[in-house]
Amino acid sequence: MAVNIETLGTLERRVSVSVPADDVERQVGERLKELAKTAKLPGFRPGKVPVTLVAKQYGSQVKSEVLTAAVQKAFDSLVKEADLKVAGYPRIEKKDGADDKALEFSATFEVYPEIKIGDIAAVTIERPTVTVDDAAVERTIDILRKQRTQYVEGAGAAGEGDRVTVDFEGKIDGVPFAGGKGTAMPFVIGDGRMLPEFDAAVRGMSAGDSKDFELKFPEDYHGKEVAGKTAVFSVAVKRVEAGRVPPLDAELAKALGVASGDLEQMRTEIRANVEREVKKRIETRLKNQTLQALHDSTQLELPMSLVQMEVQRMVEATAQDLQARGLRMDKLPLDPAVFETNARRRVALGLLIGELQRVHSLQPKPAEVRALIEREAQAYESPAEVVKWFYMQPQRLSEMEGLALESKVVDWVLANAKVVDKAISFDELMESNA
Repeated sequence: MAVNIETLGTLERRVSVSVPADDVERQVGERLKELAKTAKLPGFRPGKVPVTLVAKQYGSQVKSEVLTAAVQKAFDSLVKEADLKVAGYPRIEKKDGADDKALEFSATFEVYPEIKIGDIAAVTIERPTVTVDDAAVERTIDILRKQRTQYVEGAGAAGEGDRVTVDFEGKIDGVPFAGGKGTAMPFVIGDGRMLPEFDAAVRGMSAGDSKDFELKFPEDYHGKEVAGKTAVFSVAVKRVEAGRVPPLDAELAKALGVASGDLEQMRTEIRANVEREVKKRIETRLKNQTLQALHDSTQLELPMSLVQMEVQRMVEATAQDLQARGLRMDKLPLDPAVFETNARRRVALGLLIGELQRVHSLQPKPAEVRALIEREAQAYESPAEVVKWFYMQPQRLSEMEGLALESKVVDWVLANAKVVDKAISFDELMESNA
C-alpha cells in the first residue's frame, strides 16, 4: 500500500491510497465463506448454500464493504501518522487507470485551521446596568393585568384595547393578493398585530358596519410582493368586545400564585422575578457582545465542510420546528443559502471557543454545570424535578455543559477586554431582543 498527501489549498488536502487487489479479494472470499454459513436462499437449508451462489447474490455488497473498510483504515492510519486534524468527512473517489495488482482511491478533505486569537485587550465591551425600582415593578404588574384581560361583547364603537372580529379582503389594482383576505379574524386594536392604518380604519366601527379604505404597505414590509404598494381593503365588523382589565386586588394576587392574596407579598415576589429576569437579560446581552467581539477580533479561514454540515443541521432543525407548527415543508421549501451566514458564525465561534478551552484550560467543572442547571430550574414549579430531568437526558446535559463552557469563555474575554458599565433603562432592556 502506497500513500501520498497533496496540498490543494490552505485547508484542503488530498490523499492517494493504493490497496492491494489480492488483499481485497482474499478478504471478500473470507467474508463470503462466513456468510455462507448462515445465508438463506430458496431451495437450500441454512448454511448449505454454495459459496458461488452466495457470491452471486452478495458479492458486490461484500466487496464494497471490504473496499470501504480498507480505504478508511488506510486513511485513518495516514491521518494519525501525519498528525492531521481532519474537519468533516473525506470525499472518497476511485481512480481510473490502476494496474491489476492495486486498487487506487483518492480522499479529499479539509483540515482544521491554525487559530491565533485576536487582540482581546484592544476590545471595549459595554456592560449594561439596570435598576429595578418600584416603577418597574408596577409596570410589570400592569403587564400581568393586561395579559389577563377578559373580553365581553358590547354594542359600542370599537376603541383602543377592544377586540374586534372582522372579515376583510384587500386588492391591489383590483386584483386580490396572497394573504390579503381573512374571515372571522379577531385582533385587539392597538396591540401591534395589524398595521396602524388598519387599526385606524376599524377604530370607531360597530358590529355590522362595513367600509372600504386605502392602505399603503411600508417599503420594508415583510411581504415583498406588496411592499410599498397601495391596496384597497373592504372590511366588515362582525363583533366588538370590550376589554376588561382585572383590578389590582387579592383575586389578582391569588391568580399570580400568592395564596394569601396579600398585595405586598405579591409585589415582593414579582420584584424577585423581575430582578431574576433582568439579570438573565443582562447576562445574555453581555454574552452576545462578548462572543461577537471574540468573533470579530480573530481572522479565521473556515473549513467549508463544517459550514455545510452546520447549514444542514440548521435546515433540519428549522424544518422540524415548522412541521411541529403544522406547516407542510413541500409548500415551504428552505433555501440553505439563507442559513450560511449564521452557520459560518457558529462554526467560527465553535473553533474559537475550543481553542480557548484548550489553551487556557477552561473546561467547566461538574459543580459549575450543576449550578447552571439549578439556576435554569428555578423558573419552573418543581426545580428538583427539572434538575433530575436534565441529568436523565444526555443530550440536554451536553447542551448545559456547552453553555457552561461558553460562560467560562465569556468570563475569560471580560477579564482580558476593557469593560465599561453603561446604565440603560428598564424598558430598554426588556424591549430588546439581545
